[in-house]
Amino acid sequence: MANGELALVLHAHLPYVRSARPGSLEEDWFFQALLECYLPLLQVLEEAAIDPNQNPKITIGLSPTLLSLLCDKELQKYFPSWVEKRINLLKKVPKEQKEPAEHLTETMKVRLQSWLSSGGDLISRFINLKRLNIVDILTCAATHGYLPLLRENTQVIRGQLKTAVREYKDLIGEDPLGIWLPECAYYEGLDQLMLEAGLRYAILDGHGLLHANPRPRYGVYAPITSKNGVAFFGRDADSTKPVWSSKEGYPGDSAYREFHKDFGWTLSKKALQDLGIEEHRPLGLKLHRVTDQTTPLDKKEIYNPVLASKRIKEHAKHYLIGRQSQIKQLEKIMGAKPILVAPFDAELFGHWWFEGPNFLKELFSQANDYQIKFSNLRDFLINKPRLQVCDPCPSSWGRGGFHDYWLNESNSWVIPEWSRAGKALIIECNKSVPDQSNTRLLKQAARELLLAQSSDWSFILRAGTTTQLAKERIKRHLSRFWKIVKALNDSGELSMPELTAIENEDCLFPLIQPDDWSDVKP
Repeated sequence: MANGELALVLHAHLPYVRSARPGSLEEDWFFQALLECYLPLLQVLEEAAIDPNQNPKITIGLSPTLLSLLCDKELQKYFPSWVEKRINLLKKVPKEQKEPAEHLTETMKVRLQSWLSSGGDLISRFINLKRLNIVDILTCAATHGYLPLLRENTQVIRGQLKTAVREYKDLIGEDPLGIWLPECAYYEGLDQLMLEAGLRYAILDGHGLLHANPRPRYGVYAPITSKNGVAFFGRDADSTKPVWSSKEGYPGDSAYREFHKDFGWTLSKKALQDLGIEEHRPLGLKLHRVTDQTTPLDKKEIYNPVLASKRIKEHAKHYLIGRQSQIKQLEKIMGAKPILVAPFDAELFGHWWFEGPNFLKELFSQANDYQIKFSNLRDFLINKPRLQVCDPCPSSWGRGGFHDYWLNESNSWVIPEWSRAGKALIIECNKSVPDQSNTRLLKQAARELLLAQSSDWSFILRAGTTTQLAKERIKRHLSRFWKIVKALNDSGELSMPELTAIENEDCLFPLIQPDDWSDVKP
């Protein structure tokens, strides 16, 4: 066995895209993630767990907004019919696309059966893997708020963290110890607030450790600890690039499924309207392969599942040989056991890269052949390694490595809005003990502020994709927030039916505590 460890870390997250309207784009986001990523990921881990020749280990962050979606009974009710509609659509593909359509149909049926056999309760399946010590489950900030841009008011950061911890304990059954910081973004002093919330470790991009003070002796190949006793792991670029990069890495291989060519673009308007969809958009029905990265979409070749399956095995072998060589070289240099931390967005595996879950399956299956030992972050720390004390460097894993992707000409307008609303909520939460009615208003105001702070909307504004939806979401939550604040001060009208309607639509975080936004330290 190679004298070191490989820690795969997945960040499973969606913004709170709950929509009561069947056929909505937001519904597609969630259901596609279920079908393409979370269900096959669970299947891979569960199958590996019962194989005595495998020792699968993984760390996964389940964001509080994703957990809220996963346990939503209304959404659970709609998912099977959503899948069935797409299976029926695949019967309409042209003759030359029949083979990949049949493969995709069978894949969807297997995953739907996996959903039905567990009654749609994916959270319990993750918990079971945690009990088997295969999965270490991290939390995240409540709504994936970009914490360095919210730091003006300490209570706002505390509200993001403590709401997340409370939600995790309610749904997972114990307090979290680790956190995936949104966008892996860190600023000086955040570790103190993490510690207050009971959070003891996190992942940063590589430069968060490499530029730490003092510079860590082992770079990103061993965790460090801050002066406040919070451990930080650093992303290893060599372990992530072969998987992460669509241009230079495995996902761009000619045999793999082409993400950008979707059968939904070719359907008639009537076929879309039968699904409750008013405009053309991707439906997750992709039947072509990459072919070549320079090949126009209309020239892409038909997907060949057999060829793709062969390539997955080859790429898994290539990846494991690379990590084996890397660990051996590092051990010689360090004189200690290195840990290679490879963090990814979970949706890379299955959604963006269709073959991704089977790539993970092959990693677990072939690992013994190349003396690779998998670890999760909690297990590594339980062994009580001696950690160097360093102050992590402010950083993120966004383009440029710091904060500019969430602070630029496309999205900077929202930051003063967050600031003004955050200060207003703190004022309201510091007033005398509220009565039952005011407590209800305060809780919903806190939910609306948290939802407006989601970094996903800022990301979309910068990326220039569904910008209208992102703007609408931010403005909707801020508008609701201010309407509730005015009602708290008897300067506006908010009827009980209107408040109930808002609560029914934005119905996450049932245990939210306005005290988290008060000046009283925990």
